[in-house]
Amino acid sequence: MSTEDLELMRRGYESFITTGELAEEFIGPEFVWDMSTFRGWPERQTYEGIEGAREFLAAWGEAWDDWTLEIEELHQAGDRIVVIAQQRGHAKATGLPVDMRFGQVWTIRDGKQVRMQMYASPEEAMRAVGVGEGER
Repeated sequence: MSTEDLELMRRGYESFITTGELAEEFIGPEFVWDMSTFRGWPERQTYEGIEGAREFLAAWGEAWDDWTLEIEELHQAGDRIVVIAQQRGHAKATGLPVDMRFGQVWTIRDGKQVRMQMYASPEEAMRAVGVGEGER
């Protein structure tokens, strides 16, 4: 894992937060958006390719009013990067506010994002890559 890979993640998130779209130049052709690691996720478990990721994000975006995403931390963990993020918004169906921290584990190969695994908490994501609370 290189600092270039960490910078790739930063730029990818900056682009997404600014435009609301995934930047294709950061995504590898074999990309998988993996929700199977998100405890209790009731929907489809994996989304293939950039189109699959866009499909997930479009459906996710439809559920929210005033949804925002903030990246709190990026951690290198061997050949993966852990992203700790905060999302806020209001559910369209109920109007209830949501304020949730979560974690994502990204695998980068040859300068492209090839897999994202979603976790319901930052701690779960860190454990998944073998990093404990005291090791950060």
